[in-house]
Amino acid sequence: MSAPTHTRPHPATRGGVGTRLPWWALALPTLAFITLLALILNPADAQAATGDPLLAHVLERLRDLLAR
Repeated sequence: MSAPTHTRPHPATRGGVGTRLPWWALALPTLAFITLLALILNPADAQAATGDPLLAHVLERLRDLLAR
């Protein structure tokens, strides 16, 4: 007595929805990596939080990195 065979279902069709990453999916990890790398390269600049505005501090670090 032979067993019945089952046919394989058709593979799902590939749609274009969700195949591309948004711009921030690459930008945010890259920014985090660069920031942590900058802190590792110059740990003397890693200070506790002070009353300085965050944006001014980030721009100053960016200027220092680009000046090297």
